[in-house]
Amino acid sequence: MASFLVPLSFNKLDLKDYLYNVYNIPVLSVRSFIQQQRVRQDKPDAKLPRARRWYRARSIKKMTVEMGKVAGMGGGGFVWPKEEEDLEPWDKKTWDAAHEGQEAENQKFGPDAAKLPPTDRKTMAEQAKALLEGKLIWRPSWRDYGRPREVETGVNLNAR
Repeated sequence: MASFLVPLSFNKLDLKDYLYNVYNIPVLSVRSFIQQQRVRQDKPDAKLPRARRWYRARSIKKMTVEMGKVAGMGGGGFVWPKEEEDLEPWDKKTWDAAHEGQEAENQKFGPDAAKLPPTDRKTMAEQAKALLEGKLIWRPSWRDYGRPREVETGVNLNAR
């Protein structure tokens, strides 16, 4: 017997099919159970829990599997495969870089974002220093197009 925590959308046939096709394990029976989480006041990560704000965490689905004898394993049961050492075929470096970028974005818009110093403060200081040293020349960000002129000259709006 083995127990698995599975997504709520998983059904018995999915798990049975997965174990047979991936690990070549015949499954005799599957029992599933959805464990509902207890109700709490406010979210668990809230800094100051508020009264009368109820929150229930997402339910957990557990499946217990009774397995048949596995051919080629000496009649033994399920054995987890060894953890992969080389993750290059799954492009782990790209995933890590994307994860770090996402964490940085989450910090910008998180609940403590107002307490963090702005990231552009350093670049503004560098620009000001370069202007004072004469390395940069200040130019206004707007463009002057001269005196305003009337576009619809000679048009009578009252004529029908």
